[in-house]
Amino acid sequence: MPLLSRPILKHFFFATLLLLLMQFAHTMPKPDPLVSTFSIVAFDPENGDLGVAVQSKFPNVRPVVPWAKAGVGAVATQSFASLDYGIKGLELMANGATAAEALRIVAENDERREQRQVGIVDAHGNAATWTGHKCKDWGGSRIGQADGSVVVVSDEAGNKGTVVTGKNFTAQGNILVGKETVEAMVKAFQETEGELSDRLVAALVAGGKAGGDRRGEQSAALLVVRAGAGYDGMDNYIDISVYDHETPIAELERLYKLNNLYFTQSKPENMMPITSEIAKEIQTLWRKRGFYDGPINGKVDKAFQDLLIFFMGWENYDLRIQKVENVDLAAGETLRIDREVLEDMRAVLRKGLWKPVKK
Repeated sequence: MPLLSRPILKHFFFATLLLLLMQFAHTMPKPDPLVSTFSIVAFDPENGDLGVAVQSKFPNVRPVVPWAKAGVGAVATQSFASLDYGIKGLELMANGATAAEALRIVAENDERREQRQVGIVDAHGNAATWTGHKCKDWGGSRIGQADGSVVVVSDEAGNKGTVVTGKNFTAQGNILVGKETVEAMVKAFQETEGELSDRLVAALVAGGKAGGDRRGEQSAALLVVRAGAGYDGMDNYIDISVYDHETPIAELERLYKLNNLYFTQSKPENMMPITSEIAKEIQTLWRKRGFYDGPINGKVDKAFQDLLIFFMGWENYDLRIQKVENVDLAAGETLRIDREVLEDMRAVLRKGLWKPVKK
């Protein structure tokens, strides 16, 4: 059998080497992403809501930074983000660990903990935060306390590289313009009224206006959990993601308003009587869109009510239908419409965000 020629041996050697290098590269641990971010993690003692709001100069921040489980806790993992803080952190809290205990356990087994930044709260309102010594400036946090005060985590405070504990919320960031970002977030969170989601969005907006990420904006997310409160009984009560946008916080605000329109029920104070003039306006809108071919007479009768119910279902105002459906016109009750629904109906028509109904 003839020996292989030198050129063939040479090609064989390099081919084998290339295959070995490819296999080695495939098996090497992939580096954690540098998620330069500011976030706030919080618990609402009034109703048990848990949530995270976050903005980052990193695409699609939603599956990386915010983690939450109803009745358990919430986590933000950022700055060379390690998903273990979210996955294992929630597992530990589900098994009885406090926020601080879960954070310490995961950090003790993390060789790169000095590059990490984490905020965590549990379902009892215990909060904890960690900013490693190697987090890029400006990096630090503000964590709430039971008496309403706030503890500062920063180089100046000398408590980076330690687990700092608190109550109900923690706001943190890295590669920020300055400390003003987290200071503004805390101020907005504490002063804003409403549900936890309202306060989280307000905090994120305030952080952005105060400087935000030194590298700019790219993505944002809002995650709030409440047992059984989401669509069809899911625990993700609010789950909004802005994958990539020039102004992701402004876009998150817009999407949050849409979420409230489509996925929350009407508030009593928003229900306004359907006068003859409003009925005429709605009839005109229906006619333009192909839902109605009757007279524009402003008559609010059973036929008007039935068509309004159908139209609201068509436009996905499902959770706002009940207050329209329950009105007994024959008994002299007044038909009312949600002010927010009417405003959206007008906007959809004005902007041309519809297609004619096919007969």
